[in-house]
This record gives sequence, structure tokens and C-alpha cells, in this order.
Amino acid sequence: MRQIELLAPAKNLACGRAAIDHGADAVYIGPERFGARAAAGNSMDDIGQLCEYAHQFGAKVYATVNTIVFDSELAQTRQLLEQLARCGIDAVLVQDMGVMQLAKEAGLTIHASTQTDNRTAEKVEWLAAQGAKRVVLARELSVDEIAEIHRQVPDVELEVFVHGALCVSYSGLCYASQHCFQRSANRGECAQFCRMKFDLTDSTGRELVHQRHLLSLKDLNQSAHLKELIEAGACSLKIEGRLKEVAYVKNVTAAYSTLLNQLADRHPKQYERASMGRCTYTFTPDLNRTFNRGYTTYFLNGRQQGIASFDTPKAIGQMVGRVKSVSQLSIVVAGTAAFSNGDGLCFFDSDQQLRGFRVNRVEGNRLFASTTGSDALQQLRPGTPLYRSNDQAMERLLEKPSSVRKIAVTMALEASDGGFRLTVDNGRQQAVATIEAPHQEAQKPQHDYIVRELQKLGNTPYECKEVSIPADFGLFIPASRLSELRRKAVEALGAKAAAQQYESQQDSEADTLPDSTYLPYMYNVANHLAAAFYQRYGIATAPAFEQEEPKGEKVLMRCRHCLRYELGGCVRHGGRQPSWKEPLYLSLSDGRRFRLVFDCRHCQMLVTSGPA
Repeated sequence: MRQIELLAPAKNLACGRAAIDHGADAVYIGPERFGARAAAGNSMDDIGQLCEYAHQFGAKVYATVNTIVFDSELAQTRQLLEQLARCGIDAVLVQDMGVMQLAKEAGLTIHASTQTDNRTAEKVEWLAAQGAKRVVLARELSVDEIAEIHRQVPDVELEVFVHGALCVSYSGLCYASQHCFQRSANRGECAQFCRMKFDLTDSTGRELVHQRHLLSLKDLNQSAHLKELIEAGACSLKIEGRLKEVAYVKNVTAAYSTLLNQLADRHPKQYERASMGRCTYTFTPDLNRTFNRGYTTYFLNGRQQGIASFDTPKAIGQMVGRVKSVSQLSIVVAGTAAFSNGDGLCFFDSDQQLRGFRVNRVEGNRLFASTTGSDALQQLRPGTPLYRSNDQAMERLLEKPSSVRKIAVTMALEASDGGFRLTVDNGRQQAVATIEAPHQEAQKPQHDYIVRELQKLGNTPYECKEVSIPADFGLFIPASRLSELRRKAVEALGAKAAAQQYESQQDSEADTLPDSTYLPYMYNVANHLAAAFYQRYGIATAPAFEQEEPKGEKVLMRCRHCLRYELGGCVRHGGRQPSWKEPLYLSLSDGRRFRLVFDCRHCQMLVTSGPA
């Protein structure tokens, strides 16, 4: 039996509770500092509340402490990790080897963040040897590559991304934001360099592409391939989005939870969910009705074209029809979609620029724009595809309570010496409660009355599917004593669920180390603990990029996304011989230029700072 975990993001306590309520088996949340999303920090009190809430369902909470930290921050980091341990956190995600050491000292279970650049079985094995119970794999890996890693290191938990925004660079190896804006992606302050517009020119100065979002990727969506990923060895399926609001978390979590339940129901002897409880929704989950830049399966089955969104880095949403006719203040839409006042609609004009407007009034398939959107309407032409970037009907559904999650239990009541015993079973754990009470013969049948009283589970996370009472049970129990017995049993069961947490993995000697006596800035060594970690094995390290930017031309990004391939110029993958003269350059509108290096041996594109 394989336990499958759906891991959802939590910007804050409200998002975390919503994720649990809508079917997540685990959530990941950032503390006040040192998480890879600096804008998504949370207090220890909120994290503690989330742990308490999640553990009712056997769900887990992971804290993201996955930035690199400086020496001046080590004392704060140690204190934060000790506080997280007291909160009952189930694991911490880390990038920095110094932070990993502090997390082990705090007795915390460690997950190696995708920021540690995890693409090979050797790297996964090495991280596990340092004490990582789980490794979060790079987003760029194919299902075959994941399967090969699992084959070589079958005892290490593998976490894979299944949904959400994609970073164009391998995680942990992007220095463009720091280089250009002094905002470090490795310290949670990414300025999204990859979502900007660029010109692409060759070495002669010839412009190949003008002002397009050449590094901006579509969003990941592996909803149709969950079984393949699980069979490849993934134990945790991760939704990206720690900056996303509650509505996004509800819809996306519910969509994936529904699919995983269907998979487990089809294969009941192979798979089960990692936590307990089933959800009842007031809406139909739909991934097309939430924020997205268009979807891609990325490198799931190898390299493919169309993974990038060159026209816009913004959400365009779901296509809802084509323009039939246009007047000064309204349009008529051909299609079957229903619209609501307040919907946000968008389209690409004749210059492939994204334009949008808000619907002020709906009359059937005639839509009237708000005053501020009337200019956009004048750019519309009959036949233009129309997309809905803001779905008011869906938003209204998700603003309200939209899911109830309950754990099915069975109860067994029996008489005991001097009282009564109630056993409650949730399918994974049992709890027993007893009370002392005299045995009084009942004057009339008690079965229905007892069942009715025991099934009153109110606001607990449980619902009773069956009550078992011996056929010859002829005793009377007052309602107050039944209530007491039920309460004690439910509390005992809840305590058992909350107590199920991962055991910390013991440290062991690494048997796979980088084959080098010197590690460059890409290893992100920013404090003396991390440096000492490598020095134990005779390896010297360069300072982190954030501390000392190297001289000369630097590699700012390492990408599996390749513009030579996207533009049809990769002969290795069936393209034509390029007409341009390399090297190629990306240029921002302010004139800053970045050289592209095509590392065909490793099938990568490097974005460099350009010649010094």
C-alpha cells in the first residue's frame, strides 16, 4: 500500500486551513523570516494553530526555511528552528547546509528544498546521507528521470511539483535578480527577471525577436499524469503558490484531491491518501477557472515546444468564446459560456499585446464594458478569441465556506466490569474510552437511542458511519453518560492522530561528495557553518553570489528551456540549421544585454551577464 500526499501552499493561516479543508494531506508555510517567499511570512502562533488543525486529520505541516543565511542571522535562525520544533511542525525545508545543521540540532525532520538543485540520483543520495528524509526534485525532470532516481535510491522520499508557476532557471541557480536588482532569489526576494520583455539579437546586431517575454514559462499542470508520477516514485505531489490567495488554494487543492481520491478508489489495494477524511464541496473544482498563464506539462515526457508564454507573463485564464460583433460600448460573444457582472476579460490585439476590460453589465451574450474598459473594446475585431481572467461566479462561490472535511469512524459499545467501554476506529487508529456506571436493565429497546446519541459528533472532524452494539445488550445508559463516553473516546482518537509525526532521521557520513576541492558560488555558501560543512571533507568554497559577485562574465541562469529549440534552430531535435549568427543576446529595454550560451552536451541554455 502506497500512501500518496497532496501538498498544498499556505500563504497564511487562512490559506492553510482552507487547504486542509479542501483535501490537502500536508501544507507548507513560511515563518516570519528565511522562507523562499519573503512576502509570505507567518507568526509562530499561526503556525502552531495550523499544526493543531492539520493534525486532527493526520495531515502534516512543513515550514519553509529554505533561504541562504548570513553569519549575522545564524542566531536568529537557530531560535526560529527551536520555536518551530515547539510548534509541532512536521518537517522543515532547507537549502543552506548551515541551516540543515541547525535543524538537526533542533531535532527537526529535514526535507531538502528544490533550491538545492536536485536532478540526479547521486545528489539525492548525498542529501539523504546528510540527514534529509525527503528531497524535492527539480521541476524540469521527466517521468523517466524521476523513475530512474527512485530506482537508484528507493528509500528516499521524493517530492515533485504538479501545479503552478514555473521558474525558468533550475531552482537555487538563478542570480539574475540579484545581479540586476540586488534582490536575491536565494533569499526570498526574486524580482521576476524572467517575466520581463526582451529583444533577441544575434552577434551581427540583427534583431530576431522584438520585445517578447522570452523567458516567461506557462504554468505547470500535471493533473492528467498523476498516476505516472506516482508509479515513477513520487510520494508527495506539490502545488506551487505561497503567494496565492484563498480562492486559488481552495480550487486547485480540491481539483487535485478529487483526482487522487478517484485514483485511490480505482486501486484500493495499491494506494491510499496520506491523511484522513473526505471532503464535500459546494462547487465543482475547475483548474481552468483559476489563475494561470496557460498550462504545460513541461518536460514530463521530454523536450517539447510551446512551454513558454512569449506574449504575456500575466494570467489569461480560460477561453470563453470569440467576438461576434463590436459596438462602441458593448460586444456580442459567440460561444456557450455564461458571464457575470464584474468578470475580467482579456484578448490579444493585432500587435499581440494583451488587453483587458471589466464587464459592467450582461445581457445574454452581449457584454457591456465599464467606462475604463471602453478603449480596449475599440481594439477588438470579430473573430478575436476572448479569455476570462477573473471569474466572478467562481470567486463568489469560493468566498463562502465551500468544503466540509470529515473522517469516517465506526464505534463499538460494550459493557465492562462496573461500567461501559466505547471503541472508536478511523481505519488507521483505534481509541478506547471507559466510564464507571451501574448496569441498569432497560425498560424498552435501546439500540436506536444509543446509536442516535453516539452519532452526535457536532463540530468534531468525525462522522460516524456505524455503531456496533451486542445483540443482547439490554442496559440503560443516561444520555449524559453516553455523551461523556463519546467525548472521551473522540478526544483520545484525536490525540493519537496528532501524535503521528515523522521521526527525525539520524545524521550519517556522506559517501557521495562533489568531485572537487573547490566549489564556486553556485553552491550558495553564505555562512561559516556551511563553509565548515564542506571543509570537513577538504573542500574550499567561494562566497555566495549575494556576498561577493564574481568578476567577469557570470552565469546568471541555467535553464532547460532553450530559445534555440523554441525558435526551431535545434538540429539535434529536428530543427533547421539556424540562419542567425551566434552568440545570441537578450536585451532589456534599458539596454542591459545578456549573452546566451547553448550547452548542447547537457541540453541546457545558460543566461550570462555578458562579456565584462
